[in-house]
Amino acid sequence: MTRHVLHVITGLAVGGAEMALYRLILAFRDSEYRHTVIVLSPGGGMYSRFVAAGITLIVLDVRRAPIGDLVRMVRLIRTMRPDIVQTWLYHADFLGGLAARLAGNRNVIWGVRTTDVDGGCARSTALVRYLCASLSRWVPHTIVCVAEAARRSHSLLGYDASRMVVVGNGFDLSAFTPGHDERAALRAHCGFAVDDIVLGTLGRFNLDKDYPNFVKAAGQLASRYPRLRFLMIGKNLDADNAELLRWIDATGYAKRFVLLGERADIAICLSAMDIFCLSSRTEAFPNVVGEAMAMGLPCVATDVGDVAVLMADTGVLVPRANPDALAQGVAGLMALAPAHRRQLGQQARARIGARFTMGCVRARFEHIYEGVIARGEL
Repeated sequence: MTRHVLHVITGLAVGGAEMALYRLILAFRDSEYRHTVIVLSPGGGMYSRFVAAGITLIVLDVRRAPIGDLVRMVRLIRTMRPDIVQTWLYHADFLGGLAARLAGNRNVIWGVRTTDVDGGCARSTALVRYLCASLSRWVPHTIVCVAEAARRSHSLLGYDASRMVVVGNGFDLSAFTPGHDERAALRAHCGFAVDDIVLGTLGRFNLDKDYPNFVKAAGQLASRYPRLRFLMIGKNLDADNAELLRWIDATGYAKRFVLLGERADIAICLSAMDIFCLSSRTEAFPNVVGEAMAMGLPCVATDVGDVAVLMADTGVLVPRANPDALAQGVAGLMALAPAHRRQLGQQARARIGARFTMGCVRARFEHIYEGVIARGEL
């Protein structure tokens, strides 16, 4: 019997939730479940990837017509009669969940993807999160948290803990296979020498990613390691970002930094690195660390969200917002012989293969879907 899962997501920008949804749908390609996605805002860097994969999209523009699009969603859900309505991120949880219940569908799964509920965010987001906490005992059947840290923080915020389960991100090892030729080509493009050691980071320019932390640590390391280079990849991590350039110039080693901006060839970008660094001040279950591990990279990461659960003893964990500690963590890996660093990276890849594959994630969601459909409302 074919089952229909209707997803509702805030938008299709390049981000963790969007990538997780994309991978999840692909993982279900040969199953009894078919998937449709309602997107609450147009555009986004992931839009073309969803289209190219043949994923059915229904694009709304809730900012321009919130009431009209809410009514449209109610009608769509009544017409489609999906077995599951699965929502991603606060605004989609609120609007998609409300639309589902108004349409008479009780099989609602919310998705909680953040941990930092005390940090700064838009007032509208804080309000929607408060409303979600208030409605969490009525709207969703199940609340899927991407990390144990997300479950804890939202329980304290007032979300119904009895409805929460934790499902971390998953990764396709076949999509993250190191390629010598691709690595050599990108390193040559960046001007890296064969014997340079490349410390890389990847993610959009955002306060949560704490790039001042990365840049300050890099400045400390540059004075100690002449062959160390710094590769920064992600949206707005480019030469047009005057603020970022000021931070880099202040290190005195601007020529050691390469900024590539946003790119789609993430696996190739990671292959050009020798050590991966996550400098974030907050995360839940960061895709980028799992991707780096899948590529066989040793990682240095701040102790945020469920990073410690993901890396275990395959990488170096340091306190957040502490450039000295971040530099010391990288220095610890630099002190290892290259063969030892590669071995640590292989252990990281093996951990992803054993614990965090898309097969594992699909199995968890199949179990959740079956339970929601079978039990209906709690």
